[in-house]
Amino acid sequence: MALDIEAPTGTDASPRVSISELRSALERGLPAAYILTETEQLRPYECDGLSAYRQIPRAVVLPDRIEQVQHILRVCHKLRVPVVARGAGTSLSGGSLPHAEGVLLSLSKFNQIITIDPDNRCARVQPGVRNLAISEAVAPYGLYYAPDPSSQIACSIGGNVAENAGGVHCLKYGLTVHNIISVTMLTMEGETLTLGSGGLDGPGYDLLAVLNGSEGMLGVIVDITVKLLPKPVVAQVVMAAFDRVDQGGQAVADIIASGIIPGGLEMMDNGIIRAAEDFVHAGYPVEAEAILLCELDGTAAEVAEQVAQVRTVLEQAGATEIRTSRDDQERALFWAGRKAAFPAVGRISPDYYCMDGTIPRRELGKVLNQIQELSRQYGLGVVNVFHAGDGNLHPLIMYDANQPGQLEQAEALGGAILELCIQVGGTITGEHGVGVEKINQMCVQFNTPELEQFHALKAAFDEYGLLNPGKAIPTLARCAEFGAMHVHGGQLPFPELERF
Repeated sequence: MALDIEAPTGTDASPRVSISELRSALERGLPAAYILTETEQLRPYECDGLSAYRQIPRAVVLPDRIEQVQHILRVCHKLRVPVVARGAGTSLSGGSLPHAEGVLLSLSKFNQIITIDPDNRCARVQPGVRNLAISEAVAPYGLYYAPDPSSQIACSIGGNVAENAGGVHCLKYGLTVHNIISVTMLTMEGETLTLGSGGLDGPGYDLLAVLNGSEGMLGVIVDITVKLLPKPVVAQVVMAAFDRVDQGGQAVADIIASGIIPGGLEMMDNGIIRAAEDFVHAGYPVEAEAILLCELDGTAAEVAEQVAQVRTVLEQAGATEIRTSRDDQERALFWAGRKAAFPAVGRISPDYYCMDGTIPRRELGKVLNQIQELSRQYGLGVVNVFHAGDGNLHPLIMYDANQPGQLEQAEALGGAILELCIQVGGTITGEHGVGVEKINQMCVQFNTPELEQFHALKAAFDEYGLLNPGKAIPTLARCAEFGAMHVHGGQLPFPELERF
């Protein structure tokens, strides 16, 4: 099935240009070898981490200088050609899925750490730098970059900004938006804008916060200054096992209520415990229905006191087993199972659909129980691993794409889980973004005036709607159609996407 992603929404759209005309225009400012137009060259870019949906772009461009990116944007703006920026391609929401009529702008060659300023605890990097590479580069100064998505070994910092990525240590140290000092971006017209500054505050609107999580719809990021933090003197992980998932959920709320903000607070249910243990051999108690991983960091005295407090809270919450990491090696092993949760599920299921919703912590037990009920209702297995401290759920729906109808059933179950998150006062995403995956649920979470404001903001940066069109913000017509489908009891389809 061919893609039919919503077209750019500008009022001055031009007729479709030929590939020869597009290539000729691009070659005026870009080496011919940096422009890919043959189908076999384009195949590696047809999807991102959400591989169930695929689309071949008209062209892929591989610039290595900002001037080349400016030229690409100006050509595409003049010819009204859509542009989708791509970093490492690890998005789990289809955020960098190509547009059938557009150019895929790869920023993989922008992979240099420009400067490290240990005195001011910051580093200036290009968007293609891997998340983990920043911490590795600044480690000799006793510093690190706090946001640590599970994909940090591969994901790029530009994509982290686009999706406002999180990670297991974001409860205490914040998401990407809290760890970015400034960003230089290019508008669709090729204009250079710098948002944020090295000062404690700057004049005008907080456009830096607007750019974080904007999913490549407002501009193309070419330079980022990140905040660095000193490595904690001591860090220990307390692992607790529970006989019931709701007990684990209540323990999370109790830890936060006690006044302790852990460096990380993660929860895994039995399905993911077993999968991760078989894969990593982290020493997890495989009979437990849920485990919590609670990391405390700071000075030796602080950590010792907080470990004792957390153990008391866990005991009162009904923990059947509590272990504290004895050294950094065991601490890393505890986290290794959590970090490897997604690939671990890939070993036990032909395919899986990774969701991303956020709920109030007090609703954890209730929502997890309802997810299991939805799992039975839709006939598909679900395992859960999530950033429990900030209520960011990652249910993994297991299915087999080779079985007719199972992907559609997984989509429907995923939609139901996201709408459950909304019902209890949460939101449809915590760190993966909306992309194409959750665009229908945007119609549930936001009303018409709110969506109109989103479109107005988009138009202020991108008049013709050429940057990553058809993602994140649904049209009002789409929401009307989706609402009608809900009324008539229809599925939750993604008709614009080609299934794997």
